[in-house]
Amino acid sequence: MIPLLYTFRRCPYAIRARLAIAVSGVPVQQHEVVLRDKPAAMLACSPKGTVPVLQLPDGTVLEQSLDIMLWALNLADPEGWLQGEGWSVAAQELVAQNDGSFKFYLDRYKYPERYPEHSAVYYREQGELYLQQLEQRLQRQDWLAGDKPGLVDMAAFPFVRQFAHVDKTWFYQSPYPRLIAWLDNQLASALFAQVMQK
Repeated sequence: MIPLLYTFRRCPYAIRARLAIAVSGVPVQQHEVVLRDKPAAMLACSPKGTVPVLQLPDGTVLEQSLDIMLWALNLADPEGWLQGEGWSVAAQELVAQNDGSFKFYLDRYKYPERYPEHSAVYYREQGELYLQQLEQRLQRQDWLAGDKPGLVDMAAFPFVRQFAHVDKTWFYQSPYPRLIAWLDNQLASALFAQVMQK
């Protein structure tokens, strides 16, 4: 029996889990979830009802995308995503910010009609505070982790992708050339194409 991953193709949390699983080479069976019709088996093992969820053969259930990434990479890390700055304290802080304040404003920037307290531009500007940090880091090095990609890059990438896609014209004219290059590099990668196959 091999582990079973409940996933949804476009979910950024599920994307980053699949990226780590794919690069690790650890065999995992994937079940694409229809969000409006979630499988009873998934809800039975994880009542929170959100993806990704990884069910291990021994009955252990991992319900958080970062836990799934670390599980896969601790079994096999052929590209060294956990090495150096890949998952340092600074990298972990950056991902905590990604999953916290940046995701908060990303959701509001994507759906400003649901959050009429402020304009989409306001939400975008709040999200930009995080983009500015990434840009500054990438001014010094090719990847957030240094001279090669690390877990920090893969954990942040699907969310920056989502932010960029809200208004591509704005994003590609924004004052973040290194971040744009970093994003485009990952969008064009064979690994990303692999995990986004339908």
